[in-house]
Amino acid sequence: MSWAGGGVGERATCVLAPNADVMTLDGTNTWVLREPGASRSVVVDPGPQIAEHLDAVAAQAGEVAVVLLTHGHADHSEAARSFAERARCGVRALDPRHRLGSEGLGDGDVVAVDGLEVRVVGTPGHTSDSLSFVLPAERAVLTGDTVLGRGTTVVAHPDGQLGAYLGSLHRLHALAQEQEVTHVWPGHGPVLDDARAVLEAYLAHRRDRLEQVREALRALGDVPDPDALPRRVVEVVYADVDQRLWGAAELSVRAQIEYLRG
Repeated sequence: MSWAGGGVGERATCVLAPNADVMTLDGTNTWVLREPGASRSVVVDPGPQIAEHLDAVAAQAGEVAVVLLTHGHADHSEAARSFAERARCGVRALDPRHRLGSEGLGDGDVVAVDGLEVRVVGTPGHTSDSLSFVLPAERAVLTGDTVLGRGTTVVAHPDGQLGAYLGSLHRLHALAQEQEVTHVWPGHGPVLDDARAVLEAYLAHRRDRLEQVREALRALGDVPDPDALPRRVVEVVYADVDQRLWGAAELSVRAQIEYLRG
């Protein structure tokens, strides 16, 4: 399923960055959020430093109250400072290195702009600074790279941790089970309209992969070079996956090995 962005619900527009590749899927989703009838907007993940993309975001956003970041990976955050300076607003993020201004952002915070309410949920695991943003009025959650619109995400070891990631998936699943969120608006790929089913599939996938890694470790036995072990596991567990993704898969495998040995 291809994805081109556009209007989503009553309060969001996705401006798709032209940085599509094997890791970013169709490109980075930059989200412009605005309460109906309001003049100011919230921009989530301005994305890469590509002039045509930032011009499109600016045209859609109009007056910007604040920029929010789901996490600090460059395909989401690279243009945050320059865009915010252009818009004369701040950047709020969990990691102080990505902020512009004195306000940070963390679990439990609520960002309110002209009637728009964005609730911050800490969802570490993909990275240690990963956040998700719940829009109660839309029953939607912006997940950054924690949940993607297609496929599954990488646990970016060593900063990313599998235990934390599983906890984040369970937390989002609880929100879906309680019907607080029914839609996933991801950082890459199309929107998903059955949040509970998506999160259950993500959790099942992680359980299956963990068992595959456990079996591969058992089959491989002692490997003379311990640092080569994750790559050997990738060659077994991800044999049917595009080899361009093996580097990312190795990060996840390292996180899984650490989790199993913890």
